[in-house]
Amino acid sequence: MTKRRRAQGEGTIFQLPNGKWRAELDLGWIDGKRRRKTATRATHRECAQWLAEAKRAKQAGGLVSRTPTVAEWFDTYLTEVAAGRVRTSTLSNYRRDFERHIRPALGRHRLDALRPEHLSRFYASKLSAGLSAYSLRYLHAEIRRALAVAVTWGLIARNVASSVQPPSLPHKEVCPLTVEEARRLLIAAQGDRMEARWIIGLSLGLRQGEVLGLWWEDVDLETATLRVRRQLTRARLAGETLSFGPLKSAKSMRVLPLPAPLVAALCQHQQRQREERAALGDVWADPRLVFASTTGTPVDHRNDTRAFKALLVAANVRCEEAVTSDGSTRLVPKVRLHDLRHTAATLLLAQGVPARVLMELLGHSQIGVTMNIYSHVMPTQLVQAAGAMESALWGEGH
Repeated sequence: MTKRRRAQGEGTIFQLPNGKWRAELDLGWIDGKRRRKTATRATHRECAQWLAEAKRAKQAGGLVSRTPTVAEWFDTYLTEVAAGRVRTSTLSNYRRDFERHIRPALGRHRLDALRPEHLSRFYASKLSAGLSAYSLRYLHAEIRRALAVAVTWGLIARNVASSVQPPSLPHKEVCPLTVEEARRLLIAAQGDRMEARWIIGLSLGLRQGEVLGLWWEDVDLETATLRVRRQLTRARLAGETLSFGPLKSAKSMRVLPLPAPLVAALCQHQQRQREERAALGDVWADPRLVFASTTGTPVDHRNDTRAFKALLVAANVRCEEAVTSDGSTRLVPKVRLHDLRHTAATLLLAQGVPARVLMELLGHSQIGVTMNIYSHVMPTQLVQAAGAMESALWGEGH
């Protein structure tokens, strides 16, 4: 039987004397020289996978004969890979981080010359310059993902980011409102144009983008249910825009029952919005939005946060006096908007709602996330569990 001759660009796989396998792809004649791309793997199967990926990358124009610099590779990665995988807002965050941090510090290195010590020094310098550990871990995840694709494309042999530990996160104490503070906040919100928005934050614990991304088709006032299906996101580069995008994870899509006071507040909110729309006519931008600006456009996250701070001052909830530049004093709230979510979760746990149910209500992807964040409430539940066991085994008043 005549052995078939390999076609040009088909590639080959062969075993080395040391037992490992090597894949080789012919890139053709470039600048008067025959160029090839190779990869060494432990098994034939791994080489076959690499070869298939390399062929696809070559056809897409992503495989080059010269190893690019870190800056060149990130430009390619963001344009040809990340753009098709992540949300628009996430991609804009990637580009912002690349231009601010990665390009100036690491961009000049050739991709295959990047070493773990380069990343370690990079993280240390950023930490000393004041960048938070959280931001550095986010940067590390971006770098690791980009280098993983470079490995798959055969540009480098290993992902050096996997050998580097980013700075550890400091323990962050959750500071929810007390029941009394939450009630004062609701009293201050009565009659407010966005009263229903604050009730949703306190009673359901939705994320800010989830609340601002609600459409009326997601709210069923007759059955008292609400569907979380999208979020409002804001790009952070030049030409900032608001857009509706997918949720943080698949678990974030959920249907939630509404307490009766929230149903009543949403009914009042809907009627108020109908009156506003009727007054403006065709000027009203988007009739789908549950929470909109006075012209019917999506509510910017920053305006939403400013309104929350003003509500805290009106309710005098955890506000401290601060001296302004002209020497006068003003109240400055010390509560974050995200603490509404923590407050809802803490109150539910204190009322005996199981952590597994809370996980579903909050849209956490794993029960471990719920347990880690709200471990401060668990001792109360443990005492309740001990009391329940005492009643079950020995009865009341034993």
